[in-house]
Amino acid sequence: MVKTLYDGRLATDLAGLHMKTPVTTASGTFGFGLEFTDFLDLEKLGAVTVKGTTLAPRAGNKGQRMVETPSGILNCVGLENPGSDYFLETTLPKLRAYDVPVIVNIAASSPEEYGELAAKLDVDGVDAIEINVSCPNVKDGGMAFGTDAASLASVVRQVRANTRKVVITKLSPNVTSITDMARAAEEAGSDALSLINTLLGMKIDIHRQRPVLGNVTGGLSGPAIRPVAVRMVYQVAQATKLPILGMGGICCADDAVEFFLAGASAVAIGTGNFINPAMAETISQGILAYMDAHHIASLRDMIGLALPGR
Repeated sequence: MVKTLYDGRLATDLAGLHMKTPVTTASGTFGFGLEFTDFLDLEKLGAVTVKGTTLAPRAGNKGQRMVETPSGILNCVGLENPGSDYFLETTLPKLRAYDVPVIVNIAASSPEEYGELAAKLDVDGVDAIEINVSCPNVKDGGMAFGTDAASLASVVRQVRANTRKVVITKLSPNVTSITDMARAAEEAGSDALSLINTLLGMKIDIHRQRPVLGNVTGGLSGPAIRPVAVRMVYQVAQATKLPILGMGGICCADDAVEFFLAGASAVAIGTGNFINPAMAETISQGILAYMDAHHIASLRDMIGLALPGR
């Protein structure tokens, strides 16, 4: 008998964000979702996570923005996007035609700007806000919000105070202690966490003897970072009570299962979308097959099975 993705076994919940399947898309790798409708049915996703959105349009970084590396890619796109007005007026009405939750990833340069953007997106059709705290804090010499617990907390508090939506804080892995950052986000009012964002890296062209990327450094994603991501999800799952959206190099159902066993309640596909635009849908089918093979009745029964004491 062919099982439907919507028989309830794959359903999950992120602090009130109800997902029919536990698979969404990682911000920055799936556009606004509408670009992928020729390849998969958006309604077979647990949610659509749109690319980083800012108050005003952004042109992004100059020069080469992406380069392939062994088992991954480096990117320094620089949050190119048409801005929040365009998203609300043009993109969101089209997304609302689909029966799928919408998660909007937001980026800003000050806590106050994050709050302003959260308030602006507090509208019907937006189901959750994902805070990108890997952005530079212009008031603090360009240090990323996500690398300092106090700065991270200030952003989360501003967003929490300005929206009724589910607030998800996307943690940066470029820190000494991921659990400290997770606790800071929890205490500041975040409803859920997503991790990990990209690792900082670079590539040098040995023939030109110059950095390849126009921004010199970029974010490393793809299978190369998966062991780091699984480790951090495993640690954070034991350090906070918040539900976790796990991501980092997931390219098949087995990869996704690792994250569930480590404590994630849902997963996001990022670099894998460039390999196979329908990957998010096929991974859901593979998760069901794994559950059948291991006699797991529902996804909820699998979450955190690898944690101590389980």
